[in-house]
Amino acid sequence: MNFRKTLQLSLFCLGLILAGHLQAQTIKTPAPSPLQTIKQNFGIGEIGIEYSRPSAKGRAIYGDVVAFGSIWRTGANSATKITIGEDTKIEGNALAAGTYALYTVPGKEAWDIMFYKDLTLGGNVGDYKKEDEVLRVSVKPTSLSPKVETFTINFANITATTCQVELLWEQTSVAFKVSTEIDAKVMKSIETAMAPADKKPYYSAANYYFENNKDLKQALAWIDMAVEQNPKAYWVLHLKAKIQLKLKDAKGAIETAEKSKILALEDKDDAYVKNNDKLIAEAKGLK
Repeated sequence: MNFRKTLQLSLFCLGLILAGHLQAQTIKTPAPSPLQTIKQNFGIGEIGIEYSRPSAKGRAIYGDVVAFGSIWRTGANSATKITIGEDTKIEGNALAAGTYALYTVPGKEAWDIMFYKDLTLGGNVGDYKKEDEVLRVSVKPTSLSPKVETFTINFANITATTCQVELLWEQTSVAFKVSTEIDAKVMKSIETAMAPADKKPYYSAANYYFENNKDLKQALAWIDMAVEQNPKAYWVLHLKAKIQLKLKDAKGAIETAEKSKILALEDKDDAYVKNNDKLIAEAKGLK
């Protein structure tokens, strides 16, 4: 084989390699409905939501792009998934911990919110099976101002035992309430934690009793033990002062808050200095 033929063959093979390489390359572009995952600590567990976020792009949404009275995947692309870390109630109805697809039926006056077992259905709502529906609740929509361009799911109005999951798009807001019962679980964990003879979580136990209006004398006993464990902890002393104030021991609350304030000043923690000043003023009003 002469040099020219060898060169031609080599160039031909190189061309094949380059063509294959170019075919293997992919072009990345922004997703029209990008995926988002949000998480919220709730109760003593967590709620997570994974969904794709379409935008209005000048379109009328509800009653047009998303039809009233029809099942909607509540987002775009794959099914919107909600993972609930502990047994809860949705609008007062029991729902076991687990992962569910979140489907909705939008309406002008009311929306149905459905928790669905099949996570693979996606937008193929023609195959939606009522028997795979774990829970359905009805809620009323409200008007939004200003307009929300991109479909958004949000957690709002969060307390120790309740929160709202909001669906926001265009000028419509739909929210459903999630609630959980944690008191029995926390009380059991306190009993378990306080049983061993070694160092115990006195501060946490006292704080729970204080925040939830339980036995304040027991809370005071525990916070005294917490102070013994860490006498320089001004936040522990501040909790003791709050418990004393709730027990109507104004003199004791003032003395303890003053100790806490001195330690907070040394640590340059202005927030606790202000909190102690406020507590002292309140306690003086009781004297």
